[in-house]
Amino acid sequence: MTEHAASPRRGDNPAAHAPGHNTIAETMTGAQSLIRSLEAVGADTVFGIPGGAILPAYDPLMDSTKVRHILVRHEQGAGHAATGYAQATGRVGVCMATSGPGATNLVTPIADAYMDSVPIVAITGQVSSKAIGTDAFQEADICGITMPITKHNFLVTDAAEIPRVIAEAFHIAATGRPGPVLVDIAKDALQATTTFRWPVEPSLPGYRPVTKPHAKQIREAAKLLVNSKRPVLYVGGGVLKAQASAELRILAELTGAPVVTTLMALGVFPDSHPQHLGMPGMHGSVPAVTALQKADLLFTLGARFDDRVTGKLDSFAPYAKVVHADIDPAEIGKNRPADVPIVGDAREVLADLIVAVQAEFDAGHEGDYRDWWVKLNEWKKTYPLGYEPAPEGELSPQQVIERIGRLVGPDAIYAAGVGQHQMWASQFINYEKPASWLNSGGAGTMGYAVPAAMGAKAGRPDSAVWAIDGDGCFQMTNQELVTCALNDIPIKVAVINNGSLGMVRQWQTLFYNQRYSHTVLHAGPAGTTGGSAADDGIEPQRWQGTRIPDFVMLAEAMGCVGLRCERPEDLDAVIKQAMEINDRPVVVDFIVHQDAMVWPMVAAGTSNDEIQFARGVRPDFGDDLD
Repeated sequence: MTEHAASPRRGDNPAAHAPGHNTIAETMTGAQSLIRSLEAVGADTVFGIPGGAILPAYDPLMDSTKVRHILVRHEQGAGHAATGYAQATGRVGVCMATSGPGATNLVTPIADAYMDSVPIVAITGQVSSKAIGTDAFQEADICGITMPITKHNFLVTDAAEIPRVIAEAFHIAATGRPGPVLVDIAKDALQATTTFRWPVEPSLPGYRPVTKPHAKQIREAAKLLVNSKRPVLYVGGGVLKAQASAELRILAELTGAPVVTTLMALGVFPDSHPQHLGMPGMHGSVPAVTALQKADLLFTLGARFDDRVTGKLDSFAPYAKVVHADIDPAEIGKNRPADVPIVGDAREVLADLIVAVQAEFDAGHEGDYRDWWVKLNEWKKTYPLGYEPAPEGELSPQQVIERIGRLVGPDAIYAAGVGQHQMWASQFINYEKPASWLNSGGAGTMGYAVPAAMGAKAGRPDSAVWAIDGDGCFQMTNQELVTCALNDIPIKVAVINNGSLGMVRQWQTLFYNQRYSHTVLHAGPAGTTGGSAADDGIEPQRWQGTRIPDFVMLAEAMGCVGLRCERPEDLDAVIKQAMEINDRPVVVDFIVHQDAMVWPMVAAGTSNDEIQFARGVRPDFGDDLD
């Protein structure tokens, strides 16, 4: 059982697990009712910043012995920290902000949580109910703003409604397909006197997520699986959120089918398992991408056929029938029609599939995938993940990330920013356990890593937590290192410092004739206007180690330990030095080779058949399905 599996599973009602509360009515303010409600649903950590409209809630929060408040430096940090907490623990993350700009600063992390189906509850203050709609000071219609990016949201103007709304918000966030819920509370509702009663029963007549799959569909899926010749278990983040890694492994080993795990599902099936082909998608492994293209059955579990996996949709997996199991019926058939649609919780789907497949075996129907595995193993051998070494004396970013993974090990939690370093972290660290890999998948939010790592460490303080960040991402939210330093949250941050916006630079190299327009981070306008050697005969400006800001000095100024590594021969020693410091956050500035690229790659808008193993190198599979 994983560390986070003891927490309430998706489908549970958090309000039903509230200890120490009875139905005796108590008189208190709406603000006190809010804090008591958070205690009752089991919230133990809130990330937030006070301000005028939410300030009444901060007074009783000071007296709570059950809810820890962590004062962040920016509301975006609060939202991402709540997401990291939720992803690492399996519980609902909580963030809090005031009205107007405080609430709008939560929009990005709310959208991020929505895209990645992460259960968080965002609580915001609002101007007094009589002032709503008057353009009052620091008023913003945050419910209207976030309606497209929340699973549900509430505007509370009556203090008596606070306990019910909090119970419903946590229930909605954690059940069915998880997601963010916003609770916007008017200031006068927080200040008013009310009667607090707990427990409360959520009243959500239109909200009944289907968790139990239909038995007939399960049987049909099992028949397709045992009759196929080239199946692939295409596994997405829904399996991870359902805490169904044990069931997935049983099904995979029972059938012998190959497994691919999406960017959001890394760790749900061990990377080291011989049936694992790797990650599919734009920067997925050649065996994973090609297996999907040449499969005759996609057995899709908790994945949504997003564009980063499918490439050009009308050319994706042209030979394959599709079994698509998802808890959200809106996802089934949205991008790819399903031959066998299954609506249900991934854990229950997998449990029933195991029984159905075994029944097929008992009836003498067993799939024969030997010829399929001959091809798959040949592709694994011919096209392994790898990278070109850096120039003499320089650090390769892939090498840095690979060594962190090897030295720190699979028990740690790794949170990545967005860009090249994110893809390298997904490729060159082995993920053997669920909830060990946190990243912003659907939204691709730069600045995610540091606050998400902070939230993960707050939720699982006994785990080592590393943020793998780029120098561009790091400069967006690194102020939360102050929060970490002051709140005894000793995360490690590896800054993969190539002096540029690396992924954008890679696209400029490949698709914009090496015109590096405004992607250089270490120079002013003279270094950012671009121009290629081919255009003007001028050698493109290279990374010379100019340090603005100096990340080591910046880390020290924020109460952290700052280290730097520039030479390959120092790499292991510096990582080990960082690992030995556990009383403060540590930032390691890894100065890496600027021109490294992420491979393999499927260019945006092209078919997965056009995957390049390296620059200008397209695999030749030499078979009748090519």
